[in-house]
Amino acid sequence: MSDPLPSPAKPLRIGTRGSPLALAQAQETRDRLMAAHGLPEAAFEIVVIKVTGDQIQDKALREIGGKGLFTREIEEALLSGAIDIAVHSMKDMPTVQPAGLLLDCFLPREDVRDAFVSPAAARLADLPAGAKVGSSSLRRRAQLKLRRPDLEVVEFRGNVQTRMRKLEDGVAAATFLAMAGLNRLGLAGVARSAIAPEEMLPAVAQGAIGVERRSADVAVAALLEPISDRPTAERLAAERAFLAGLDGSCETPIAGLALREGGAIWLRGEILRPDGSEAIAGEARGPVSEAAALGRDLAARLLAQAPKGFFDWKG
Repeated sequence: MSDPLPSPAKPLRIGTRGSPLALAQAQETRDRLMAAHGLPEAAFEIVVIKVTGDQIQDKALREIGGKGLFTREIEEALLSGAIDIAVHSMKDMPTVQPAGLLLDCFLPREDVRDAFVSPAAARLADLPAGAKVGSSSLRRRAQLKLRRPDLEVVEFRGNVQTRMRKLEDGVAAATFLAMAGLNRLGLAGVARSAIAPEEMLPAVAQGAIGVERRSADVAVAALLEPISDRPTAERLAAERAFLAGLDGSCETPIAGLALREGGAIWLRGEILRPDGSEAIAGEARGPVSEAAALGRDLAARLLAQAPKGFFDWKG
């Protein structure tokens, strides 16, 4: 963008995936920008981009390429100039951005907890032995097998609406979704219960929306600055450094959550064997200014405790 502010004649193009949740996140970004700058809705255009992860629904993520599946085509559009900003679920984002792109704007974080969703039971503990639980998340699958090895875990891909239909069709007795996504869709009532982080630590950056831009686009940087939430950025600095230190991908079950405690960060992290047979957890506290270092240090500590082959996939 060369103009200081977008206008109906030259709208800011917001790139996003096409799922109902992705569109809700793009609309939230647009609405915050409208409010921050007094701009009309016509000054923005939401551009839906098809990504590989949404087009291939019959395979597990680990089989087709991991986190970049939900971002690659959107980032290519951003680099080519087809869009001006990209809105992402931060838990889908690789820890390194392509050259020329920057991710430094984060909206205020939503509920970080996982939601237990089931037509048959109110809580995970209420499911009978042998019940099927659907999940596409290797983290959730491993955490579930750690806590309830008696349950059968089945692959469960698709957006929120698709997964709800699968439950209705009896593909599984229960599944997990992010409370943040349900809240943003106005579907909080779908959750039978929210799972406390003490019981099941969430994915790194769960509940956070990131806005990516071209590094050299100073006009867009100025536009985004008023809507960026500093506490969320500080928490994600710790969590994403933790993930990067573990070389985290969709093939490695990793959980992490950072909280602000005054001027300090409290970071909890967990790594699991993919089959859920073992977990290694730890925590760290330190000044907000050292958030990224805390994440790196905790990752190194947990890796030092993990035996060789800890992350090897055997399923």
